[in-house]
Amino acid sequence: MTQAQKIGQFFFPAVFINDSEENIQAIEVLIRKYNIGGLTFFHSRASAATNYESKKKIEFNDDSYLRLKELIVRYQKCASTPLLMSIDAEWGLAMRVEKTPQYPYAITLGALPEEKKGLVYEVGKQIALDLKSAGIHYNLAPLADINNNPNNPVIGYRSFGEDKNKVANFALEYLRGMNDAGVLGCLKHFPGHGNTNVDSHLGLPILEENLEQLLANELYPFIKGIENDVDSIMIGHLAVPALNEGKDTSATLSKNIIQKLLREQLSYDGLVISDALNMHSVSKLYDIKGQLEWKAFNAGNDVLCFAENVPEGIQTILENASAERIDESFNRIWKCKEKVGLFQSAENNTELNFEKAAALNAEIAKYSITKVIDTIDFKTIQKANQEQKVAQLSLYKNVANDFSKTIHSSLQSPQFAIESIVNFDILAFEKELESFDYLIISLFVPKAKPLNNFEIDAIIFELLEKLLATKKCIIYVFGNPYVLPLIPNLNKASRLIQAYQDFSEFQIGAANQFLFNYECSGNLPVFIDIQ
Repeated sequence: MTQAQKIGQFFFPAVFINDSEENIQAIEVLIRKYNIGGLTFFHSRASAATNYESKKKIEFNDDSYLRLKELIVRYQKCASTPLLMSIDAEWGLAMRVEKTPQYPYAITLGALPEEKKGLVYEVGKQIALDLKSAGIHYNLAPLADINNNPNNPVIGYRSFGEDKNKVANFALEYLRGMNDAGVLGCLKHFPGHGNTNVDSHLGLPILEENLEQLLANELYPFIKGIENDVDSIMIGHLAVPALNEGKDTSATLSKNIIQKLLREQLSYDGLVISDALNMHSVSKLYDIKGQLEWKAFNAGNDVLCFAENVPEGIQTILENASAERIDESFNRIWKCKEKVGLFQSAENNTELNFEKAAALNAEIAKYSITKVIDTIDFKTIQKANQEQKVAQLSLYKNVANDFSKTIHSSLQSPQFAIESIVNFDILAFEKELESFDYLIISLFVPKAKPLNNFEIDAIIFELLEKLLATKKCIIYVFGNPYVLPLIPNLNKASRLIQAYQDFSEFQIGAANQFLFNYECSGNLPVFIDIQ
């Protein structure tokens, strides 16, 4: 290969499953002309990370999975050097592709007891098999971030929690599962994105810790990953002035952080990939096309993810980089391509397995569901139910949800639901509930991210506050546990069970916990202050 062709291998531009023919042909030109190393798949331009603040409408397409497979075949046919296909599939292909298996968020896995970490291995393995079925070899997951900041707008539910040992152990299990299925993994976001309160898609988070503090906490899971030969590490768009001569330079553009800390001090010689270079924390820094790509490469990144200026980036690196430095990155990428068998003509015979995913999710539900408060037993509820003093209330789902249906099959108590607050009369609704002493409340949290209070309406918080103060409330929460401190009077609940996901398997698991008073094995993976 020429030097320019070797440099082309460093570029992994974004591609979109539901894109126009014109855009697809433009990518084919990049592949043919510039010998790019790989592609990173997203669902659509509207759902790409830095577009969500523009509120572009996401068009869903039931054929996305089939389209993904077809695009991968089409793009590979253009390539003289096989492409390393990558995707960010932290909780499965479903993160990017509809109608594919979805597995629990990392925060849910973090609720599992340590002795059940084998389930995390199985999640990594099943995700990898799903990716392989589509022709993808590289998952930009899992997070090694320790979520020790409840105000973090972007990590939260994507982290295994706030315990550094559990984060490290579970990340390694996930990676081991993927590797055993023949898919590359990636620890992110070095040197640690957990203790931040800025979303790096939109701005630059700044970590105030010094090196000693980082080594004791944030860096611990990465160090464990390095000791266990992690395939790759993604550098986060976050500044650590203490490591960078007091400057607020993004880690992705910092030699001090990549070369000195990661390469020299921590002795990592695996693949280093930048976080997406279209993210606003770095994308607006340089007016001249190709400069950002050169700066990221010069800082120590081997792979330039979501690079938007391929021709200019290749030319700028060609003009400035040494042959030795080019070969270092090229050899790391080549080694990864060899590891996943890109230079062998192996037949892909894996398929999506929805049944296996459902069984795995049910097993995770069984061991992750967490008892937070419990001062009531089922016999008391049964007796009250016979006196017609018990009702069910479903928030943000109708009564046809699996949790309500499973409980109703046994208790037959009256059911109420508030799916939307449009035309909702809170006073009239409270009057309807007056005759009931006990309420079994299922809260289906609308969003996983904390923005706008997880999109729970103020009137719902107001209703819960009154009900918790006046009735015996048995509450099951299906969603991010960081929602709990937002619910007024929650400490007055007679029972509070954190169920994490709204999957059918979690709803049925939670309902059975209620009906049979099963012990809960799960533990809150983050500190929650319930008022």
